[in-house]
Amino acid sequence: MGLQEKADAQTPLGVYFHIPFCARPCDFCAFYQKEPRRGDIERYLEGMEKELALVSFDQSVETVFWGGGTPGLLSARDLRRLGKAMLQHFSSPPSEWTVEMAPSTVKADKITILRDLGVTRISLGVQSFRPEMLEILGRSHSREQIYRAIEIIRHQDFENLNLDLIFSIPEQSLAMWLCDLEEAVALAPQHISTYNLTFEEDTALWLRREKGQTKGKTETEEAAFFEKSAEFLPANGYGQYEISNYSRPGFACRHNLNTWNMSQWAGFGPSAASQYQGWRYANVSSLDQWLAGLNEGKPQQVDRQLLTPEILFADSLIFGLRTNRGVDLPALRDRFKPDKVDFLPLDELWEALREEGLLEVSPNQCLRLTNKGLLVADGVAADILTKLDEKPAVC
Repeated sequence: MGLQEKADAQTPLGVYFHIPFCARPCDFCAFYQKEPRRGDIERYLEGMEKELALVSFDQSVETVFWGGGTPGLLSARDLRRLGKAMLQHFSSPPSEWTVEMAPSTVKADKITILRDLGVTRISLGVQSFRPEMLEILGRSHSREQIYRAIEIIRHQDFENLNLDLIFSIPEQSLAMWLCDLEEAVALAPQHISTYNLTFEEDTALWLRREKGQTKGKTETEEAAFFEKSAEFLPANGYGQYEISNYSRPGFACRHNLNTWNMSQWAGFGPSAASQYQGWRYANVSSLDQWLAGLNEGKPQQVDRQLLTPEILFADSLIFGLRTNRGVDLPALRDRFKPDKVDFLPLDELWEALREEGLLEVSPNQCLRLTNKGLLVADGVAADILTKLDEKPAVC
């Protein structure tokens, strides 16, 4: 076992399943997806069983996340088959297991199966409670289906429910957004995620913007939506622990926290990404190509990258600063020991960000973005990468 694999064995391990089936693509979504034809679903399930058989987990799996696509489009029987196929490869059940569900796909038999398998957390893709906003986003559920889905989930005694919401939707006012937040809080979920709408290239929403049929919010408007979330949700018992995520005490998503902390995760299914045993890569975004590779015993992977201490240090720094806890810089240096990093430009950057009111730096070099800094976290990340690329001056 190499040094990197030894280091990986000491970090939490997560598993991600990409379930690509969607009845219809949402107008804002750029994830890989397929129509839920019965033959393709059967081929997918067989492929997942083959891919799982290729991996030997040498440590306990701490967290599991099933995303998509729309995992809830699978039948109760298919969900049971997929879950049992996964669990037989684990030495013990995961401590947290999240499954994404669209409100229209939540049925009592499916939720019963998920509970019996050991799923601990349901993430419900609400996006908005307003019909006109759902129509703009291309969502196929109604407000009534949201309430019915939550009733079914609660009836099965799930104690960990997340609601996904989206802001900065075209034609959405700040008052509309506040109403969505108020309605979400009234439903008393344990976790609320709030995402700023992005126009992903070649999606239906992006194409409408390109044709002048709709337009996005300005940066100032987006900031106002973000600030309203960061003000309202903590005031109502949901602590912000990352730019887009709020939870009741004890209900932060551990799978995501482990990801932002640059732990390791193994991805299964077409387009699923992995950071595992010293490598970062993704499965090919094609059901047919993914299956062909598995049938040949040669998984088709793209963007394969050997992880160096420098890469992991940079990513831990960038993603750590997106969290409200921030980054313990000395601990990060000690964890990764990046030999090729010149810290002088970073020290200069911290001082500049501090003077702009974007960053707080403690005497022991713990870094945390201010609320103002969180608004421009992507720009801070770009500045960090630029500084890390700077070569030390030669005297």
